[in-house]
Parts: sequence; C-alpha cells; structure tokens
Amino acid sequence: MKEKHFRTPLILSVAKATDWSSVKEKSVKILLVAINAKYIHSNLAVYSLKKYAGKFGDQIKISEYTINHYGEDILQGIFKEKPDVVAFSSYIWNISLVDEVARELKKVLPHVPIWVGGPEVSYNPVEQLEQKDWLAGVMVGEGEQTFLELSSYYIENKGSLADIKGLYYRKGDKILSTELRTPLKLSEIPFPYDNMEEFKNKLVYYESSRGCPYSCSYCLSSIERGIRLRDIELVKKELALFIDKRIPLIKFIDRTFNANHDHAMAIWQYIYEKDEGYTNFHFEISADLLRGDELALVKKFRPGLIQFEIGVQTINPRTIEAIRRKMDLNKLKAAVKQIKEGNNIHQHLDLIAGLPYENLESFQDSFDYVYRLKPDQLQLGFLKVLKGSYMFECKEEYNIQFRTVPPFEVLSTTWLSYEQVLKLKQVEEMVEIHYNSGQFVNTILYLEHFYKRPYELYEALGNYYEEHHLFDLSHTRMSRYSIIRDFYQKTIGRDLPIFEAILLYDLYLRENLKSRPDFAPEIELPKEEIHQFYQDEETLRRYLPTYTNYNVKQIRRMTHLELFDFDIMETVKQGKRIEGRNRLLFDYENRNPLSHQARVWEV
Repeated sequence: MKEKHFRTPLILSVAKATDWSSVKEKSVKILLVAINAKYIHSNLAVYSLKKYAGKFGDQIKISEYTINHYGEDILQGIFKEKPDVVAFSSYIWNISLVDEVARELKKVLPHVPIWVGGPEVSYNPVEQLEQKDWLAGVMVGEGEQTFLELSSYYIENKGSLADIKGLYYRKGDKILSTELRTPLKLSEIPFPYDNMEEFKNKLVYYESSRGCPYSCSYCLSSIERGIRLRDIELVKKELALFIDKRIPLIKFIDRTFNANHDHAMAIWQYIYEKDEGYTNFHFEISADLLRGDELALVKKFRPGLIQFEIGVQTINPRTIEAIRRKMDLNKLKAAVKQIKEGNNIHQHLDLIAGLPYENLESFQDSFDYVYRLKPDQLQLGFLKVLKGSYMFECKEEYNIQFRTVPPFEVLSTTWLSYEQVLKLKQVEEMVEIHYNSGQFVNTILYLEHFYKRPYELYEALGNYYEEHHLFDLSHTRMSRYSIIRDFYQKTIGRDLPIFEAILLYDLYLRENLKSRPDFAPEIELPKEEIHQFYQDEETLRRYLPTYTNYNVKQIRRMTHLELFDFDIMETVKQGKRIEGRNRLLFDYENRNPLSHQARVWEV
C-alpha cells in the first residue's frame, strides 16, 4: 500500500517508538483510556473497540476516568497498569486533559506508543502529530477494524503500520498516512457490553445507526452522508438485554433516530411491548419528520419510558439556509405540541447562539418561539467551530471569532458582539437555574405575566444577578428561592405575599421540608386539624392508598399538608389573586416521572 508522506519541519527531535518487529515472546498489554464528562457516563467507543478485537481477550484492558479527575491521578492510574501500548478516546470535552496526561505519560513510559482516536483528532491528524511529539499516531474515521489490526500488529507482531488503513503515524522525522477505511456494515459490529452489572448505575450509550441524512454546517456528523442501519432483529435482542438487566437509562446516539420511519417504528413498538416499568430510553429526533402513526404510538407509552431531544437551533430562515439545515417549523411545532399533550414524554429542545445571520434580536425571536412550546428543558447552547466542519471553512466569511482551545466556542460574529454573547451567557444560566431545574415551575409562570416576552424575564433575572454580584457566589438550593423572592420584591414589588405563597408551593412540590422557610406565609393549619386528617386517612385511605404499610407517624413524615388562603393554580394562570382556600396534601412517594414533582391532592 502506498504511503503518503508529510514533512514535519517543526519537529526537531522525535522519540522513537519501540521496534516491535524485534519483540518475540512478550505478552503485550494494550490499554484503552476513556475520560468521560461525568461519572454516570460510559464510553461506547472503547467498549466497541475492545469487543471487536475480542480475540485478544485480557491483553486489551479499559480504564475509565472523568474530566473531574486530576491529570496526576489519571497519569498514576495508567502508569500502574504497566501498559505496552496506550490508546486514548478523544472528544471536544476531554482533549485538553488527554493532551496533558499523554504528554506526561511519555516522560514516565518513554518506550510506550501512545495513540489517539475519536472526532477531536480525526480531521487534523497531521497537525496533531506535528504539534504533539508524544504521539505515535492517530486513528482516523471508524475505529473498530483499524484498532483490531493495530492490536494484531503489536500483540501478534504481524505486518506493518503501512498495511493498516485509517492511520497517520510517525516514521523517523516523517508523518505517514494510509488509505481511509471503508465503513463497516453496522450489524457486523458485536454488542459491546459484556458485564451489564457494571452499568447498573450508569447512563449506557447504544447505536442502531451511523451517519446522518442532513448536512448541518456546524456538525461533524454530516460528513458521513447516508445512514447505515443495524439489523432490527439484532437491535431487539440487544435491547432485551438492557431491559432484562434493568439498566435505568439507555441513550441512543443515532444522530437522527427517526430518519428511517420503519426502523424507528420497529424499535419504539418493541420497547413499548417489552416495557417492564424500569428501563427508559433517550432519542435524538427531528420532530418535523414524525408521522401520524409514530405520534399515535408514542402517546401510548408509560410516562418517562422515552425522552426526546429535538434540535431547533434557530427559526431565522436565512440562518437555516446558511447552516444547510432542512426543517419544517410548522410541522415541528405541531409535533412538539402533540407530544406535550400526551404528558408522557420528556422533551428537550435545543437552540444555538452565534449562528450566521442571527443577531441578538433574531436570537430573542428564536428563544421566545421555542420557549412558548413549553419543552421540559430548553438547552441554550453556543456555536462550536469544529475543525472538519463546513462552518470552520466559513469562519472568515462570517467573521467568526472563537476560542482557540476546546470547546472552540464562539466569541463574536458579524452579527453578534462579544458583549452580547456574554449577555446570552447570563440568560443561559438563568434558564438552567429557573426553568430547566424544574424547581420554579409555577413561580416562573406567574412571573411571565409581568414581562412582554419570555426572553425579557430571563434577561431581567440575569441583570439582577449581575448587579448584585450573585454570579460570583456559590448558592445552595434553598438560597435560590430567597434570591428570586428578593428579585420579585425589588423589581415587581406588589402583592409580595402572593408571590411568596407560590414560591412555597413550588418548594413543597420538590422538597419534603421539616422546617418552614423564612419567606413562608404565617398562615398554617391548626395542629389539631392536621392530626385529625392523618388519623382519618389511616382508616379511610381516601388520598394515600399506596401507604397501607405505614402508620400515622410514618405517613406524616412522608407527606406534607399545607393551607393556602387563595387558589394557587388559578392565580398562577391568571397572574392575579383568585380567591379560594386550598388545603393541599403533597405526596412524596408518588412523584410525577417527568417532572419529579410530588403528587398533590386537594383535601
């Protein structure tokens, strides 16, 4: 196979890797290293690589860490494994830590070849090797077959690197490359997880397809055109393993899960039929592609069985065209509303700030549009200019300034100044705290009555935090309630007792408090009345039929009875006090599976 040569004049001295052709009897150990974003996450890539190279058994080992580990701790952990070869899985969120660890690892294990693979290194491998003299090579593109052959090269001492497709590697002071690898049939890749017990408390990733039908300019997934599907019967068998082992959450990493209607319907029908009430599934979909039969099916699902992540990104027509996105907003809006009506599926809608042709006013329109769809979560993200993407090629045309280090996030564009980006950062944090947290559902609904548009509310909250230097402080969950109460008092001012009562209602929806907060209204039920209610409930079970195994004292500890001297829900809905006393029972054993709020009974 012909090698491509790249001269590297920037590298004056290159440490030579071990001459593996001289190794005869050595038992070689290859260590796959994953540095995940959170402890609860797993790394599908390294498990898939190891399983595909399964014939080498225990000679390939996985070590998983998180970005919250100190580099020194990861370095020590890898060193103690005494590997002969190390391969890192690289992503935008971990590449800085991977570089730090790999650089120091080369100092303490100078003869150990260090390889990297993954989306963060696949699109500039020459640059990676020019700038990082500790690397032996880069695996580009789909990695299973490449890693298998690389493992054979080291473990079995077979062939040469020049014979392995999908590599960029060093040879003396030169950087060489081999042919790109043709993607595998997805059904040929084995199920990656051997011991499901390891994932009982983790988010498990799974893929039933690779590729994406779209060409969004900011996304690397668009580079592989077309979709490869895993055989549906194979998918069903593998999903059955997750369900049987009671894995809590399976996240499909298919870029557009419902791009193939028959494939999506078959999987949704299967998990609906096999549901045992425990395992839940997450899908990234295009809502405007949803058909009537799909909507009818998912409306039957147990609440919480599936979650949808839906990328809207913008509603600006010129922006949509510039980012090469195809989307029917009317169909998307109709589908999101239908799903919302079913009250059984958690919807997560995304926006991206910093896209071409979208100024602050345009983004505010996009924000309000998506916000009014009332998703369970609204993710306000910022453009990341990824090497290998079409957006990277257009950075001069759009005058996009972005960070030179991961995650390469936008700083400014022709249409959006850095000052405005900072303002949007404040709005993003306010949305996370007050909307996505689910802690202030009714408080926010009530506050919306005092602002012309949703964006203005979160902008006002951000301004309040900025003026009172609250962004610089660490806050407890309870202190957030006090802050928004003070915000209301200083910005709205009127009818503070109403707001405090609504705030208390939101607090009791989430928390089974043992003591009343300082802002709680003075009105309380008489102790004798509370005592009599629980005595009656122990006998009659009018509101708490699932508490049959508990006595009165236990039931009181697991619930809360509160008196409100006006109609809470109607007041929230209309934005003014609506008369009507509410004696409400908060049941913390029976929470809403989507919002995790306590069930509330009017007694």
